[in-house]
Amino acid sequence: MFKISTKMIMIITTMMSTIIVLSSENWFSMWMGLEINMMSFIPMMEKEKNMLSSESKMIYFIIQSMASMIFMFMIIMNPMIMIKENLINNMSMTMITLSMGMKLGMAPMHLWFINIMKKLKWNNCMILMTWQKIAPLYVMSNTLSNNNIMTVMSIMSAMIGAIGGINQTSIKSIMAYSSINHLGWITICLSHDNETWMKYLIIYSMMIFIMTKFMEKKSINFINQMNINLKTKTEKMNFMIMMLSLGGLPPFIGFLPKWLVIQSLMNNDCKISILILMMSSMITLFYYMRMITPMLMMNNYINKWNIKSKNMKTTTLINFLINMMLPITMIINMT
Repeated sequence: MFKISTKMIMIITTMMSTIIVLSSENWFSMWMGLEINMMSFIPMMEKEKNMLSSESKMIYFIIQSMASMIFMFMIIMNPMIMIKENLINNMSMTMITLSMGMKLGMAPMHLWFINIMKKLKWNNCMILMTWQKIAPLYVMSNTLSNNNIMTVMSIMSAMIGAIGGINQTSIKSIMAYSSINHLGWITICLSHDNETWMKYLIIYSMMIFIMTKFMEKKSINFINQMNINLKTKTEKMNFMIMMLSLGGLPPFIGFLPKWLVIQSLMNNDCKISILILMMSSMITLFYYMRMITPMLMMNNYINKWNIKSKNMKTTTLINFLINMMLPITMIINMT
């Protein structure tokens, strides 16, 4: 008899809830999809029965419930939203945008996101940084009557995500601040171009997936563990490519979504926003480089029994091909 584990059921329910939100025709079914999504993700956070796991689940539940209550309250208070969203007043749309910002962990409502990320395993961190963003971003893309509040939240997220990561030693905290910074890039183009944020999220999810799997395999949680756990030069090169791609350095695929956002903002004459985002991206690149530098500068000893099995040639090749897709596609387009 075929047995389905609880974790498998929760993964399927999480995926189905996001599909419910994406295929919704009204606000109530969107709210329902968001609630199912929240209740499916909480059991997945139960990796070990300890204090950190319980605390992170409780924080996540309270924040998501609060955001859902605000969202639901705005729908109930404005019956006209069920007929046509243009008939609703700007204040209600602003509150819906703020509630979705809270669900996403955007600045200035970002502290819960940092707190939870530090307490989770790498697999759950990956889901929280990628899949859990799809549904709130889609709801946010339907509230386009208030460009100003979205722009302010995006710029704040980009700046706080950049500055907050400088003083961190935990890689999960750095990735959390990095995710907030990328969220600023994703949401700023929501009001201008409804396709760019999807492309950005797909490419960002690919990079995060590779990075989290690498970190989990090597059991790296803090910066000082890198030089100990990354034994071979291939692994160091692999990690360096991943970090530079996340920072958005031009030869790598991580530059492509930022390029698309800059193009979208240039077409809409948002020069100040571009300048702030680019400056914040430079700061994030600084703390990625800070993670890489000790690993490259310091020499480490490799024991003979570590060389044989630790050289992950397949993973390195896949990582290299994905991150070098940008120049390859440019060459194909030129020919």
